[in-house]
Amino acid sequence: MEPVRAKKHLGQHFLKDENIARKIVDSLSLPCDALLEIGPGTGVLTKYLLQIPATKFLAIDVDRESVPYLKSAFPEKAGCFLEGDFLRMPLDSLFDSPFSVIGNFPYNISTQILFRVLDYRNQIPEVVGMFQKEVAERIAAPPGSKTYGIISVLLQAWYDIEYLFTVSEHVFQPPPKVKSAVIRLKRNKVNSLGCDEKLFINVVKTAFNQRRKTLKNGLKSFKFIPGEALEQMLTRRAEQLSVAEFVFITNQVEGLK
Repeated sequence: MEPVRAKKHLGQHFLKDENIARKIVDSLSLPCDALLEIGPGTGVLTKYLLQIPATKFLAIDVDRESVPYLKSAFPEKAGCFLEGDFLRMPLDSLFDSPFSVIGNFPYNISTQILFRVLDYRNQIPEVVGMFQKEVAERIAAPPGSKTYGIISVLLQAWYDIEYLFTVSEHVFQPPPKVKSAVIRLKRNKVNSLGCDEKLFINVVKTAFNQRRKTLKNGLKSFKFIPGEALEQMLTRRAEQLSVAEFVFITNQVEGLK
């Protein structure tokens, strides 16, 4: 078959370095019975993922060229390749048990992929993914970092995140204009945040939308139950607060907004 052409509108940059491909696959650290690859493209990760024993493997790609190409390249595994949109597909219909997620994620939807993972966080114990370097840094950033933001807090509420390694732009075809990085997310032991989760998300987003202001000014649309600990916390800025501190602030909101 003709090789798959990288399509700009799909944000595709195909990895061509076999050593990096192996390193990404080796970054999966948890034993899993099921594995989902997002955006397999030309199959550079796929061929190593298919070597993992006793694992139910599926790969989803929205690219109409990619899926027939992969079925032709791996005919004995043709049933593993699905054409579809990960962001719209009901994932619980694909697996009836926990599944890990891996991929060289299309850069234009990489953060949307992770918000989708959050929707299925109790089914997805681990994610290993390639991102633009600045996006990877933002996701993994600790409190106090200038890159710490909304996505950092929301993902770190449910996952422990590790920045694994940086990837040069020269190992892709076509090469992107930015460096890339691989990160790993492992589900933490939190079953409940101990607050209203929708309100928590609202508080976090509102706080970071005014990130240069103190929280007292950034969160003035909320009415809080007065308290000394809260007053001290509100003198800080959003980027200085941990997940636990955002949970505390959420629980001090008077009534739901």
